[in-house]
Amino acid sequence: MSLKDTINKDNLPKHLAIIMDGNGRWAKQKGMLRAFGHENGTKAVRETVETCAKLGIENLTLYAFSTENWNRPKLEVDTLMKLLITSLKGELKTLQNNNIRLNSIGNLDNLPTSVKKELQEVIDKTKENTRMTLTLALSYGSREEIVNAVRKISDKVKNNIISSADIDESIINQHLYTHNLPDVDLVIRTSGEHRISNFLLWQIAYAEFYFTEVLWPDFREKDLYEAIISYQKRERRFGKTSEQIK
Repeated sequence: MSLKDTINKDNLPKHLAIIMDGNGRWAKQKGMLRAFGHENGTKAVRETVETCAKLGIENLTLYAFSTENWNRPKLEVDTLMKLLITSLKGELKTLQNNNIRLNSIGNLDNLPTSVKKELQEVIDKTKENTRMTLTLALSYGSREEIVNAVRKISDKVKNNIISSADIDESIINQHLYTHNLPDVDLVIRTSGEHRISNFLLWQIAYAEFYFTEVLWPDFREKDLYEAIISYQKRERRFGKTSEQIK
C-alpha cells in the first residue's frame, strides 16, 4: 500500500500552512548562490500545490516572503521579486487546470508595482475557481497584521461604529488579512528549524505542527503525505479531555 492510500480523506486539514524554509542552505550545500535555491524551491511549490488540490485540501497558505525578509541583501530581494513575477506568469495555467483560486495576504503595498500588477492579474483570472484556495503570504508579518487589526477596531470604537463591549474573537477575525479563511489545522515547517517566525500567530492557536529536516527544494509529494499521516494520528482536543471528544 502506498503512502497516499493510507491517508484518510475524511480527516484532512481544512487549512494547511507551510513555512517554506531551507532554500539558501540547499544552494550553499551545492556551492551555488542563494538565488539558485529559491529557483529550485518553485518546483516544490508546484508539486505541493497540485498534490493538495488532488487530495482535497480546501485551503493552502504558503509563507513566501515575510516583512523581515526585506532586510535581506538587496540582490537577493530583487531576485525573489523577479522570481515571483516569473512564477505567477508561469503557474497561471497550473492554477486554472487544477481549478485553484489565488489569494494573497500581507502588506502588499510594500511590493514593487510590477509584482502587485502580476499578482492582481492572476487573482482576478482565478477568482471563480472553487477546488482550492492558494494563499501567498507576501510581505507578511503576523504582529503587523494584529497591530493593523487593533488600529482598525480602535477607529471603529472611536467613531461609535462598534462598542468596546462588542469586541470578541469574531470581531478580531474580521479585521485580519485572513478574514475569509478558516483557522489553520496543520503547520508544516521544512529544514529542521522549530520556529513560527511571525507566521499566522492568531490563526494557529490550535494548529498541529509538523517539522521535517527536508530542505524546501527537496520537499516532494511523499513528504507531504508523511506530514498529513502524522496529523491524522493525533488527537485534537481543543482544550477538552479525550473522553469529551469521543
